[in-house]
Amino acid sequence: MFTGIVAGVGTLLRKRATGGGLTFELESAFELTDPQEGESIAINGVCLTAYHINGRRFSVDVSPESLSRTTLGELVVGGRVNMERALRLADRLGGHIVSGHVDCVAQVRERKALGDYTLFEFSFPPEFDRYVIEKGSVTISGVSLTVNSCVSGRFSVSIIPHTLQVTTLGELTSGHRVNIEVDIIGKYVEKLLSVEPGQSTAAGGKRGINPAFLAENGFF
Repeated sequence: MFTGIVAGVGTLLRKRATGGGLTFELESAFELTDPQEGESIAINGVCLTAYHINGRRFSVDVSPESLSRTTLGELVVGGRVNMERALRLADRLGGHIVSGHVDCVAQVRERKALGDYTLFEFSFPPEFDRYVIEKGSVTISGVSLTVNSCVSGRFSVSIIPHTLQVTTLGELTSGHRVNIEVDIIGKYVEKLLSVEPGQSTAAGGKRGINPAFLAENGFF
């Protein structure tokens, strides 16, 4: 689990094909204090397992599933990536709850300056419209951001100078592709409400949560 607060950038040192997937060797720009072999590190918002950790360098394997759903296969040696180590229970939750499981890929439609801020507009698959709401949270290449506005198949975010400086978002221009993770809470709520009362769930129990139940108990 992550928060979308990027710890720093890293560099792809090596890339090779392995068993239908890819293996990356990466180097972080920050110290990996108390590294644990096999710990999770988010690379451009994708949760991956780090091994062969040596100082700031480590390796990760990228499965065919991850390659099919993200932009990781498009990375080139020498390219920079956003990195975040997994959340500890004692950490501040500065962004929002991020799983590191990318939902889709979006594309930059427009980038424009608004005073000291930079406004990005992205296009993304419209089937994810229902999870993206105005002033809600979205993760873009591992960075937790607030949605400015959204219409079907598009949304915009306003990014402060600090975020552009410490992440790879400052390198984005029109046409660039990015990894998107929508708010996980919205997906769970949808799942809970999509099963009719009395219908068995995957766990074998009966459904008890529906709009009527929530209204009866004062949730709306």
